[in-house]
Amino acid sequence: MLILAFDTSGLYGSAALLDGPRLLAERILPTDRRSAQTLAPAIAELLASQPVTAKQIRLVATTFGPGSFTGLRVGITAAKTFAYAAGAEVLGISTLAAIAHGIQPHQPGPNLTAEIMTREIHAILDAQRKELFIGRFTTNSTATDNEYNLHPLTRLADDTIISADDWLASLQPGTIVAGAGLERLQDRLPPGIIVDPNSRQPRAAVIGQLALRDYQAGRRDDLWKLAPLYLRPSYAEEKAAKSAPPSGA
Repeated sequence: MLILAFDTSGLYGSAALLDGPRLLAERILPTDRRSAQTLAPAIAELLASQPVTAKQIRLVATTFGPGSFTGLRVGITAAKTFAYAAGAEVLGISTLAAIAHGIQPHQPGPNLTAEIMTREIHAILDAQRKELFIGRFTTNSTATDNEYNLHPLTRLADDTIISADDWLASLQPGTIVAGAGLERLQDRLPPGIIVDPNSRQPRAAVIGQLALRDYQAGRRDDLWKLAPLYLRPSYAEEKAAKSAPPSGA
């Protein structure tokens, strides 16, 4: 099954083409222009590099949130448009799940050990306003690989928002942390926290592998109903709500 996967949820987007779990090609989107300008050329380059036609793609996957409001809208719109034109299925993947699954036990990085197999994992993104988007996962498997090239993780809770101070206070020694939200907080991490230096952004290759796993497990997203998960209203929506007259006035 040919899969097109991409991420536009943050500053460093990416796109990938996979044949089942096997990565065929991956591109990092340029950061000097908006993803709305760079995603389509990257997809065209991926297809031409194999070569593969759009009609051969059977599954399109993208992150649906949390992340940049504008970036998520770009990714969701592109995924739905491409899937409709190609006659493909579409699946949305949690941005935080993609970050957490980007931690690979057989490619641990200099600060990680085999203890990843039994540790709690926190994937975090900066939500602004001194808050974080957080996804919490764990694994008790001793497996180091599977057919999807993914480390088997179990989600502990739905993605949510937490204050940075509360998150830091809740951390237990041995927790593995990953994600772009660490950029402003790494110096404040308590002792005993394991930082993954490699999985800061969701990789399109991982998004594609997660989508394949979910698809083969029977999950389907409705092309017309797939929408970004923002986890909170935008600043403009909050401002409008505060300025609206009371109901019944």
